[in-house]
Amino acid sequence: MQQKKIVIFDMDGTLVDSRKDITLSVNYVRKINHNLPPMQEEEIVEAINKKERNLAMFFYNTAVYDKQDREVFEKHYHKQCTQHVKLFEGVFELLDTLKQNGVLMGVATNAPTPFAKKMLTHSGISEFFVDVIGADKANPKPHPQMVEKLLHTCKYNQKTDKAWMVGDNPKDIEVAKNANIEGIYATWGFKSECAHPLKVDSPQEILKIVL
Repeated sequence: MQQKKIVIFDMDGTLVDSRKDITLSVNYVRKINHNLPPMQEEEIVEAINKKERNLAMFFYNTAVYDKQDREVFEKHYHKQCTQHVKLFEGVFELLDTLKQNGVLMGVATNAPTPFAKKMLTHSGISEFFVDVIGADKANPKPHPQMVEKLLHTCKYNQKTDKAWMVGDNPKDIEVAKNANIEGIYATWGFKSECAHPLKVDSPQEILKIVL
């Protein structure tokens, strides 16, 4: 039986640079709902990537994520999310080479699935993936459910096949561990701190590991 190879990617900060659009939408909610001044992009990205944080408190000074804030953010971000999003350098070539070599790929993101699919389609890479699963379809990372769903779609056999999770966040490394697959930490993303030994500084380095 031929060994199957599967690579599951995080989206934001791994495949696509979405920080500008996220920042604009967060600041829109801050202004419209809370009359708060805008935050810097670096502050927002750093907060998103911290392992333990209360984003509702950090962004909007509320103890929990208010329904109205969520609705305003999602309505604004639905239009905003493709305005400035771009692939990280080398990502398209990486995906194309993996596909040519028969590697199955999926996306596991804590973003809602409709946003993820819209952004990946806009970026011209949606056709590379067997499926895209967001936090509206499964428990968010680091819970292993979305990764396990993607592995199931790929008919993954733990005894014979090989699978990796690639991401720029400690949660991506943690979810790999929770799903019993290997984690690859991408350093080019949103620059979160991660003490994981298997690190790659460019998408092309993933080819050396997988192929």
